[in-house]
Amino acid sequence: MTDIAIIFADPANWAALAALVTMEVVLGIDNLIFISILTNKLPEQYRARARSIGIGMALGLRLVLLSLVAFIVTLTRPVIDLFGHPLSWRDIILVAGGLFLVWKATKEIHHNVDDAGGEDLFDTKRVGLGFGAAIFQIILLDLVFSIDSIITAVGMTEHVPIMFIAVIAAVAAMMTAAGPLSRFIEKNPTVVMLALAFLFMIGMTLIAEGFGAHVPKGYIYAAMAFSAAVEALNIISRRRRNKG
Repeated sequence: MTDIAIIFADPANWAALAALVTMEVVLGIDNLIFISILTNKLPEQYRARARSIGIGMALGLRLVLLSLVAFIVTLTRPVIDLFGHPLSWRDIILVAGGLFLVWKATKEIHHNVDDAGGEDLFDTKRVGLGFGAAIFQIILLDLVFSIDSIITAVGMTEHVPIMFIAVIAAVAAMMTAAGPLSRFIEKNPTVVMLALAFLFMIGMTLIAEGFGAHVPKGYIYAAMAFSAAVEALNIISRRRRNKG
């Protein structure tokens, strides 16, 4: 019997796989929102390609990191002390990624509330970003989310094959949802502001996690789900008024 057959002969490992797939899909939501917002700023003919490259890079980075799982675990060891807080490489990466998300979300929100005629993120017919710049930013955030994803996986199971299956399943779900999510955002431009608020909140959460303040993910996603439900009611209300 092969090692993989032995692993999956244990029902507990099937439960671990189901839990890990669910967790990886949930963690992938952050990544997917960022990719959808960013690619919608590209010319329409480049959006699908950019989404495919972005999600493909997310899968590639996760699989590469999984192959280096022994090294990834060492990223949790403290390397410097900042303001009395010991920081590991993982913490530094999370803080840097969080700062980038906060900056990006704040910048885009500012463009939408500025009356000075700045770039309008809601106008998806207008080119707001170069293809290369979009891919570069997606790769940066893919790296941050990938490291967080793999360290989460390591904390949930010790079996690398289970991690590989969970990561591939989660990225496949991202690939399936990317197109519909981007089209939904394009048809409902006000959702962009809500998504940017989500990215800002996620960025602040990453910074807090980097400095050792654990924020339960359940609270974050419950708040996102509640806000999304309220916005869904607003969309339904607007459509009914428009029909009337």
